[in-house]
Amino acid sequence: MKRARPAAPGRACLLWAALALPAVCADRIGLNEPRPPWQQLAGLVVLAAATAVARRRPAAAFGLTAALSLAVTPALFSVSYGPALAVFALLLGLRAAATAPAALCFAAVACAGTLRIAVAGPDPVPAWLVMTGTLLFGGVLPWLGGRYWRQSRALTEAGWQRAARLEEEQRLAGERARLRERARIAQDMHDSLGHELSLIALRAGALQVAPDLPGHHRAAAADLRVAAADATDRLHRIIGVLREDDDEPAPLGPAGENVEQLVARAAESGLPVRWENGGPDTAVAPGTVAERLLHRVAREALTNAARHAPGAPVVVEVTGDDVRGAAVTVTNGKPAGPSSPAPGGGSGLRGLRAAVTAVGGAFEAGPHGDGFRVRAHVPARAATAAGPPRAASAPFTRARRRVAAGLGAAAGAGAVLVGAAFAWYAYSETHSVLEPAAYAALRLGTPVAEAEPVLPDLRVQDPPAERAPAPPVGADCRYYRASGELFVSVDHFRLCFDDQGRLVAKNVIPRVGTSGEVREEYEEFAP
Repeated sequence: MKRARPAAPGRACLLWAALALPAVCADRIGLNEPRPPWQQLAGLVVLAAATAVARRRPAAAFGLTAALSLAVTPALFSVSYGPALAVFALLLGLRAAATAPAALCFAAVACAGTLRIAVAGPDPVPAWLVMTGTLLFGGVLPWLGGRYWRQSRALTEAGWQRAARLEEEQRLAGERARLRERARIAQDMHDSLGHELSLIALRAGALQVAPDLPGHHRAAAADLRVAAADATDRLHRIIGVLREDDDEPAPLGPAGENVEQLVARAAESGLPVRWENGGPDTAVAPGTVAERLLHRVAREALTNAARHAPGAPVVVEVTGDDVRGAAVTVTNGKPAGPSSPAPGGGSGLRGLRAAVTAVGGAFEAGPHGDGFRVRAHVPARAATAAGPPRAASAPFTRARRRVAAGLGAAAGAGAVLVGAAFAWYAYSETHSVLEPAAYAALRLGTPVAEAEPVLPDLRVQDPPAERAPAPPVGADCRYYRASGELFVSVDHFRLCFDDQGRLVAKNVIPRVGTSGEVREEYEEFAP
């Protein structure tokens, strides 16, 4: 049984509880500097407001969380609100279709953080690098991940819709193919039976004019000729209804005979037709597309000549071969008697034209002298069907590539920033080291001008002031590292100078986890 998802207010409450947990626990376990209770409460209220508007206004939710993080620290990074910043950036990419709101949010946070860092401290470079890295890894990358997630969901939905549409189209295509095949079979029957009926009418006409035939037999032959002609017309009208398109290529079923045999059978039926071979090199392979097309063109042309030009001499000529391409030409002269009307309007010729041109050939049909000529040329390599469809463009693939490129660019920029931040951290930490011997040599009352030659170039920017004793009133205190070790807690030295530039206090601030007795190990360097 499928479990029901919690309602929207319930999910919002769960999200707020998950985001509030780091904000409450970070101060308790010492990951942040202790803050007054009212500041913690204000942060929880801002997180609640951001959670409430995250569904309808994700950009506003991200902006509220970023403002809260900047209020806590100029560098934007904090254990209390860092997870919330990343979560709302992810929701911004998932729920906002446009990129402009996110770009404006990131630009506004970067400008506000840079301004606050410039005002807050004397050395803004480390804080700015931390702020930029936090914005990149805690904002831009989760946002890109949300956009990729949104795109994947859209692609999945579109894929299911396309699959359903393709399945329906395949079903409809199958039905159309069955109907088209039936229509083509009917058309093939029309062409074959129409040709045979025309030959029957032709034989009946020859009997009708025979001089030694009795009158009642001559009348019967006339009735037979008329009935065959009427049957041909009715067959044409019935089959014409089944055709979906007059320009649809004619069927290419096996003919069962070649063009020369077709002409010989028509001549035996009384049609004044003559066969002309195009030369000794004329040979069309049997059973090929070209041979079947030429046979169909010749049969249709002979049928039309028998119906519409009775008594006219007909010449059928085939030229070419399987290498050069083959052509058939059917020419009839002036009709000797009245012709039959064409109820089909020339649909047979249009179907032949479509069939020939579909394989890259050429088809001509029109008056020629006192008669009519039909000519069809089929290329050597005639195709029976269109080639495979061209591959459709892949916009979804390009979109995925754009997202992947964005993620790669952001990751590359982040790697550069992290490398720059590490380099600056290593430089600042190693150039703010005061040697223990130099510290022990300094005596109270030493002027600052005499002390500066032994002092390092940089001071500690994040001094452990909370672990140091209270400084003298009005004194300028400077903090230095006692060791150049990185990523570990080290001892610190504090030197305090009064307003006249004289050393009034010097203190050793032990590393985390040690007592103040470590001062003795530095006093041993005293002369």
